[in-house]
Amino acid sequence: MEKSSNIQVISPNVKYTEDYIYADYEYEETLVTKKDNELLVKPYQTSLCIRTARKVGRLGIMLVGWGGNNGSTFTAAVLANRHQLSWQTKNGKMDPNWYGSITQASTVRLGIDESGKDVYVGMSELLPMVHPDDLVIDGWDISPLNLAESMVRAKVIDYDLQQKLKKEMSAMKPRPAIYDPDFIAANQADRATNLIRGSRYEQYLQVRADIKDCRDRNKLDSVIVLWTANTERLCEVRAGVHDTSDNLERALRNNDTEISPSTIFAMAAVDEGCCYINGSPQNTLVSGVVERAERAGVFVAGDDFKSGQTKLKSVLVDFLVTAGLKPVSIVSYNHLGNNDGKNLSAPKQFRSKEITKSNVVDDMVESNNILYKPGEKPDHVVVIKYVPYVGDSKRAMDEYTSEILLHGTNTLAVHNTCEDSLLATPLILDLALLTELFSRVQLRRDDTEEWQSLHAVLSLVSYLLKAPLVAEGAPVVNALGKQRAAIENMMRACLALRPIHNMQLEHKVYTLNHSLTQSFNHSLIQSFTQSIIHSLTLRFLYHKVTNE
Repeated sequence: MEKSSNIQVISPNVKYTEDYIYADYEYEETLVTKKDNELLVKPYQTSLCIRTARKVGRLGIMLVGWGGNNGSTFTAAVLANRHQLSWQTKNGKMDPNWYGSITQASTVRLGIDESGKDVYVGMSELLPMVHPDDLVIDGWDISPLNLAESMVRAKVIDYDLQQKLKKEMSAMKPRPAIYDPDFIAANQADRATNLIRGSRYEQYLQVRADIKDCRDRNKLDSVIVLWTANTERLCEVRAGVHDTSDNLERALRNNDTEISPSTIFAMAAVDEGCCYINGSPQNTLVSGVVERAERAGVFVAGDDFKSGQTKLKSVLVDFLVTAGLKPVSIVSYNHLGNNDGKNLSAPKQFRSKEITKSNVVDDMVESNNILYKPGEKPDHVVVIKYVPYVGDSKRAMDEYTSEILLHGTNTLAVHNTCEDSLLATPLILDLALLTELFSRVQLRRDDTEEWQSLHAVLSLVSYLLKAPLVAEGAPVVNALGKQRAAIENMMRACLALRPIHNMQLEHKVYTLNHSLTQSFNHSLIQSFTQSIIHSLTLRFLYHKVTNE
């Protein structure tokens, strides 16, 4: 039950076939060069042909850390929506939804109607996409609990809904996972009884076998492997080990101790032709993994789900800087009591998280050389504490101090209480669905070139990740509005539609308003004429067949 699009673009730049949507697209940019004290500006335009495969295959998602809070909550959400389960709470009857998912619960502006009003559609309506109900879920975990037991342990899902899901989720048991006590906190040892034994290379081979088994058993067209397990410490990236695909494989075979479990999963996924997404902050996707993904023609994306405090920060700092205010101090404090918080209470694991949460403002600061001198940054402190009592209900408190006119100060204090896994779960869905969609998109400049996919580092999904991984040499974008616009405008490009510019000149220029009205009238006449011709053609064919 794929989410098929009922949108049809009437344009000489779009062609629909049974297999593809072809779009002739003019990509535009502005080139700026500096000569002495003068900036020379030149518009740039290049023609692209974009094709999007219309067939949506059967998709499986394999979660590393399936038995954790995120994995069990994601599974419960998919099943509750698939079966349209209702449940009772102290506030009354509840129905399932996908709130928090940009593909399922947000809209995008398509254009304007004949009265000049904006027309919005669900993001998933723009292009053919996988329907969440059709997902096949599998995965690994170091804990042997089945998914029903994991759901109870997580204390995220309402009790009545747990009871309705218990039978189906009891039959779901995670595959054994890789455990290396050097990479996650020692306080996780009591969970680690469902393990893949052997050397790192033997573990890699087992993960590949698991992926193949899942794909074959469920007759899947594609599989996405996503890490939602514990945060690892940063691996010590070394030349001759992590820098190339061949060196990485050699180090894996030699059982090098700086090849992390997450990197083993990434290598196995890529070598099985699967996209890999890193939902935690550690440096899994080293250069050797990226090179391997480029060779295999699959995507890798990371790092670290962006669900609460950091998402708000990437909006607020962007607002302050673009408003001409100068953030000079940002202090972020968190406390949480789930297993993620427990693991992050260890210093090395916290360091991985601290880096991804701290770098989120860099591109916004660098965009304004009026406010900031080269190399100048706000004071930025991140604190995370483990408080078992609060469980999955994370508390985040932020203080933003900015310099304003004539060196006055303005301080914003924000308190955010959020159910961590209920915010992270929709991100898992969006990452899987958007990654699958963009794997069906190819581009070329003209007929003389071969079709090529997007770069192996799928930075288009940066909206969903704290520390976006980008292709070598590409700028890192953290501003949430820009990240969201990149997704929307890429999807529009697949339909040969220009980016949204928000100028609304049709409401500001009289002649343009009149021109648009005439265009609508002409389109209506054309549509009416085509409808009559179609009807007459059908009648003619009917009578011809009948007479014969």
